[in-house]
Amino acid sequence: MTKPVIALVGRPNVGKSTLFNRLTKSRDAIVADYAGLTRDRHYGNGKQGGHEYIVIDTGGFEPEASAGIYKEMAKQTCQAVAEADVVVFVVDAREGVSAQDHDIANYLRRLGKPCVLVANKAEGMVDGTHLAEFYELGLGEVHPVSAAHGQGILSLLDLALKPLNLETAEEDEPAEPGVIKLAVAGRPNVGKSTLINVWLGEERLVAFDLPGTTRDAISVPFERNGQKFELIDTAGLRRRGKVFEAIEKFSVVKTLQAIESANVVLLLIDATQGVTDQDAHIAGYILENGRAVVLAINKWDAVDDYQRELVKRSIETRLAFLKFANMHLISAQKRQGLGPLWASIAQAYRAANCKMSTPVLTRLLLESVQFQSPKRSGMYRPKMRYAHQGGMNPPVIVIHGNSLDHVTEVYKRYLEGRFRKEFDLVGTPLRIEMKTSTNPYAE
Repeated sequence: MTKPVIALVGRPNVGKSTLFNRLTKSRDAIVADYAGLTRDRHYGNGKQGGHEYIVIDTGGFEPEASAGIYKEMAKQTCQAVAEADVVVFVVDAREGVSAQDHDIANYLRRLGKPCVLVANKAEGMVDGTHLAEFYELGLGEVHPVSAAHGQGILSLLDLALKPLNLETAEEDEPAEPGVIKLAVAGRPNVGKSTLINVWLGEERLVAFDLPGTTRDAISVPFERNGQKFELIDTAGLRRRGKVFEAIEKFSVVKTLQAIESANVVLLLIDATQGVTDQDAHIAGYILENGRAVVLAINKWDAVDDYQRELVKRSIETRLAFLKFANMHLISAQKRQGLGPLWASIAQAYRAANCKMSTPVLTRLLLESVQFQSPKRSGMYRPKMRYAHQGGMNPPVIVIHGNSLDHVTEVYKRYLEGRFRKEFDLVGTPLRIEMKTSTNPYAE
């Protein structure tokens, strides 16, 4: 089942970022007693009672803003609301209702989307008389919380997720055995739909020189050389309205959900624009989710030698954490360099689902330690005894021994290189976990 999306909306300095950090159990959003600190949309993952969800933090919302940074912030918030399944409208319980709150409430009522009205900073307000004025916003029940102190957060989540009927929602149908789910991800207008159309040999998807032409994640069955694929063309979710006519950042939610459900992700980068922040964010999310990945630089025919060198350098510096992935230089429109892509996709899929036997892993571990032992840390010298496989897609190797919490990241990368070379793990992340034995006589 795809994760539901919760958007936090409200005027500046009501505590949206603090609430975001509470809901995601992180400190990802910057928090300070300063109005207008958040400007862009900020995405995070959370989990409550077995249900996972995505939270979007937004900047202070002024629906009627006509110019400047506030207009751009309003665009970002409108986009977040369009993506969301439920909107949490945050107001300040201590400052009361403002004219700006009324403007936001009017905007949300017109949309008709499920909305939860939350009065933040309500710590110490025992009686509900302070909250009575918020009923004039016309959004129903007011729910007091304190994001800073963690009060009322669980009941807020129950209220936000209740209208989505998660208990009765049907699970996504699992892919057939042997079918590789391949998501084509990237920024708008890099040629995702064009590439899939070329593979299919027909105009199955609308391809047009305008960012955001594809409006949803489209799934297309495909077969090549006897191997079945499910091609997923990812895109931002765009809605009608003036605010979406301008070229803005792509909508993240659908792409994130497609990446999570895929076996292999083909990350497409535009050679004419190089590696942008968005490309790096998508790549980071692919790595975080442990998906196998293949890198493709599209529109390679449209750049000269100088630009090609710049693109290669930007990949080496900004996407250095994807060194394990194969890179291909292609032109989807001119059908150049597409053949080798399939070999890399198949190789990445095999590597992600590779089975590694315990005797081979242990032998390789002991050989690696003999060649270069881990660094001593004070009175502790890490001692590695054996290794076994702890999972697939991505592959996980669990190493057992003594004092392993003192093993450095540098040494882990050294071990990762040895394991990758032995099992030919190209195109997939590899996770190494250290399990330290406990001394039964320590007491």
